Parts: sequence; C-alpha cells; structure tokens
Amino acid sequence: MTLSQLILSQLADPFRIGLIVALVFTMLRTRSATGVWLPLAAGVLFVAVILPTTMGTASPEPLWRQVATGVVANSVILGVVLGIWTAIQRARGG
Repeated sequence: MTLSQLILSQLADPFRIGLIVALVFTMLRTRSATGVWLPLAAGVLFVAVILPTTMGTASPEPLWRQVATGVVANSVILGVVLGIWTAIQRARGG
C-alpha cells in the first residue's frame, strides 16, 4: 500500500470522521475551561493512535506509519470540520 493510498483510506474512514466531529463538539462545549488548541491537538493524536491499535486492520504498514498518516488525515478532517463550523457561525451572524 502506498502512502497516498493509506492517507486516502484514512480520510474516507467514517469512524475517524465521526470521532473528529465529536472532538470538535466537545471542544466547543468545554473551551472556556480547557481552551481550544491543546484539546484539539491531543484529540487528533489520540484518534491517530487509538484507531490502528484497536481496530485491528490488516494493513501491512508499520504502526508508526499508520499513526503518522493518521495525524495528517485527522488534521485535514479537523480543518474541514472547523471550516464548516466557521461558515455556519458566520451565516448565523455570530
């Protein structure tokens, strides 16, 4: 599996997308107590590590490569989710 195939498969993973969306909603509810960027960074890293270690995918890639590409994929998904949230907030006038 090439690196681009690994990243694309992670970008298309609905469970990963759902976890990142849940991460953003959790951050929005707790940002007054925990801030914004530290919880998001920790969540991106957590999801990148937890999915390949617990899901048992039959990928021939080493764990470090799955985690590294997971961080990249999670960051892209996070950027898209935050962009959508910002657009919604601007459309509402808030």
